Formats: sequence, C-alpha cells, structure tokens
Amino acid sequence: MGIERSWQGTKAGRGSRMQWTLAGVVVAGVLLGAVPAKPTWAQATASESSSNKIEDTWQGTLHVPQHDLRIVLKVTRGDKGELKAVNYSIDQGGMPMNADSASFEDKTLKFGIDMIDGKYEGKMSADGKSIDGTWTQGPNPLPLLFERATPATAWAIPEPPPRLPPMDPKADPSFEVATIKPSKPDQPGKAFLVRGGQFTTINTTVADMLKFAYGVQDKQVIGGPDWVSTTKFDIEAKPDTPGSPSETQLRSMLQKLLADRLQLKFHRDERDLSAYVLSVGKTGQKMKQDTGDPNGLPALFFQGLGNLMVRNATMKEFTGLMQSAVLDRPVVDRTGLDGRWDFRLKWTPDESQFGGMGVKVPPPSDAADAPPPLFTAVQEELGLKLEATKTSVEVLVLDHIEQPSAN
Repeated sequence: MGIERSWQGTKAGRGSRMQWTLAGVVVAGVLLGAVPAKPTWAQATASESSSNKIEDTWQGTLHVPQHDLRIVLKVTRGDKGELKAVNYSIDQGGMPMNADSASFEDKTLKFGIDMIDGKYEGKMSADGKSIDGTWTQGPNPLPLLFERATPATAWAIPEPPPRLPPMDPKADPSFEVATIKPSKPDQPGKAFLVRGGQFTTINTTVADMLKFAYGVQDKQVIGGPDWVSTTKFDIEAKPDTPGSPSETQLRSMLQKLLADRLQLKFHRDERDLSAYVLSVGKTGQKMKQDTGDPNGLPALFFQGLGNLMVRNATMKEFTGLMQSAVLDRPVVDRTGLDGRWDFRLKWTPDESQFGGMGVKVPPPSDAADAPPPLFTAVQEELGLKLEATKTSVEVLVLDHIEQPSAN
C-alpha cells in the first residue's frame, strides 16, 4: 500500500477479499442417548451463547475495482481476556497482519490495522453466522461480509515464503551479477526493492541512485552532466554473499556498483544551504521504539500522499526519505535519538512537496477532519520539531561519471 502497497482483507474500494479466523472455537460435545423433542432452557442458552461467540475463524471477499480479495480473520482472546484479531489476505500471499485494536460489544465487531491504515466495523447476524460491515482504507469505504468458517468451507491460508536469514553483519558484500538497462518509457512509479536477496530498482535516475547510496538530497549532489538527473534506469542485482543485507551493506554494494559500472569519482565538501532541521519538541518524542531486528532493513512507505508508515527505521533514515521524496531541501537530523522507531505520520501536503517523486499534489481538502500541515503533524503526532534554516551541509561534488556500461 502506498508507494509500495500491500492490502489485506476484502476491502471496500481496494479490491481485496478478507478471510478472518477467530480462534478459540467451542466444540459442542455429543450426548449419546435420548434427545428431548425440545431443548431445555439450559441447552438453548448454551447454544445461543456459542453461536454468538466472536472467537472463531471468519472469511469474506472484498470486491475492489481491480479484482476480488479473499480475507480470513482469526479472532481469539489473550491471557487477560483482551480481544485479538489477525488478518490474512490469502490472494496477496497470506502474510498475517495483527490488528492494533479490536473490540466486540453489542454484537458489533471493530478492529483496526495501523500498518495499512485500515478499519473494519460490522454487526453480527441474529444467528451468529455472519458479520455484515464496512472496510475502510482510504477515501472509499467498501462493504465486507464475513461468514463463520467451518471445516468444510474454510479457505486455506498459504504458507509464508521462507524468510531469508540476515547477512553476516561482518560481511563486506558486492553485487556478484548486476544488470543495468534503460527503463521502459511508459513504466509508472519509482522504487528501490530487496526481494529474496535480489536488489531491484525501477525508474531510477543516477541522481536517485546517488541519493540512496550516500543518503543525500538533490541539492547535495553538485556537478555532473544533465543525464544524471533525467535518464532513468532499472537495476537487477544479486549479492555475492548469502542472506538479507542490512541497509548499510546495501548502500555499500550500490556505491561499489556506481564506481565500477559508471566510473564514478567524487569528493566531499561542506556548503551553507537552506535546509530543514529535525529536533525533539518541548514535550518530548511520542514515537514507539522498535524492538525487532536491529540489523533488519527498515520499511518506509507511503500509503498515499501525506500518509507515511515507518517501521524499524532510524531518524537518519526518516530524514533521508523526507529530503529525497517529500521536501525540496536537505533535512538534517539533530534529534539525538538513537535506535529504530515505529510510527505513522499523516498530514495534508501542499504543492511544494513530493517533487522528488514527480507527483503533483492536489489542492488541500477543506474537510473538517483533514490531517494538519506537515510541520504541525510532525509536532503533534511525533513530538518532533521541523524548522527551516540555513546551515552547513555535506555535499558530493561529482568529478567524473559515465553512462552505465552495456550489459
């Protein structure tokens, strides 16, 4: 979702099907012997209670313009009785996505998944066999009907692909094989991806590669011919070392590739430039520190203009994305915050933003619930402060560079 999107569930307006599994199913025992013509009060009450339990496996199809998505939802209770929900979009790989919030009151199920900015609300039927509701992810809510799954009707959840183990942190890898070719003229988007140990770029200029490899912004790259910023290339490259590289290792491999295939030579310098400085606000930061793999790759992706999801990222990685994709000048990290962080940042962008992605920002919404401007959102949502100033910034001065050599 976002610039690189993954949707789960059968969602309104997004073309997904969701199947949900609510765990903790109560299996009714079979009583041998005579069965009364009518159930006793106790039996009727137990049957009704069981049929209305939300803990179970549910499934439904989300009808979106592109295609249908089957969604499985599993609902369980935690050790303290709290409701838990896990969503599987089985037509998109079936990776589990844990709900960040879930409740069931007055036969109404609600849950939300922050990572994809998705929310569901639905009412259970009188017989407890279905939940009729709405999936909201973006501006166009979609209807989503869940039905209680049975052994005969349950959809199979795909086995997740094997996770590539981390590359040896002491390794100094290079690309063993690398293909660089001009991008297709009508190919949309722009991306840097790592999938199954393969590094890929789509629609990237050499300037984009320099910004990614060295963590700089457009104005920090000085000199070079015009084609550096205009001609687009796709890269497919395989590391010579097994495992999933850290971001530091990935940047190092791209630096070596630029030196080898483009004969890149440059020197570093300091220039006084107009920039944005990121610091901690007076009330302190409000983000959640990531407790996952400190050597894992960060995930920073847009789920729409002004809707940024950040997982396992350092402040330097966050400012690097903001200066390369959103803002028109370098962003300097002066928060003093170490470690990796998880957060969502939602704001209403203006026409000066997202030039680095070649996107034209639409006029701001006048809706009462529209997110605030960027600088306000950074302060209110993250507890940080972003302010414009002029400061000394490191730059890369290109001394020599050539068009990528033929493959």
